[in-house]
Amino acid sequence: MSVKEALLADTITVNRTEHPIPEDPRTSLLDFLRSGLGLTGTKKGCDHGQCGACTVIVNGIRINSCLTLAAMHDGDHVTTIEGLGTPDDPSALQQAFLEHDGFQCGYCTPGQICSATAMLQEIANDWPSDASADLEGRIEATGEEIRERMSGNLCRCGAYANIVAAIRDVAEKSA
Repeated sequence: MSVKEALLADTITVNRTEHPIPEDPRTSLLDFLRSGLGLTGTKKGCDHGQCGACTVIVNGIRINSCLTLAAMHDGDHVTTIEGLGTPDDPSALQQAFLEHDGFQCGYCTPGQICSATAMLQEIANDWPSDASADLEGRIEATGEEIRERMSGNLCRCGAYANIVAAIRDVAEKSA
């Protein structure tokens, strides 16, 4: 192992900034982000991986951060809602959620946007889902496809129609 590799060992990159892995190996990625780094956009909902409020993107894949330990992500790149855009420069999805009123209380919104960001990349990569008509063909961001892929992200306020509209709007603009 080189000196550079040794210096980079036991780190996790969050929103393009490296951080040491927490000393306590029992620390969930969610708790590390919220308590360890002060990134409170990622929400603790059910703490059982059932609601999606804690969704973040790890190496381009969306995951429930409550179900994984921070220590498992040595060398990984994590993107939270704070890493997608800012109030002055929102991501396309953040802007679309505003334009389509894709939230009410806003609690689930960070997880919804992180999940949708990675989901749109899945569709761009033509990764099929259960709703896909063809396992090997081009995948389209239909309402059915979006609803299937976003089914792990719950909204207790019921803003689903507006969430799907926001995601479709971004998908159509990027197609």
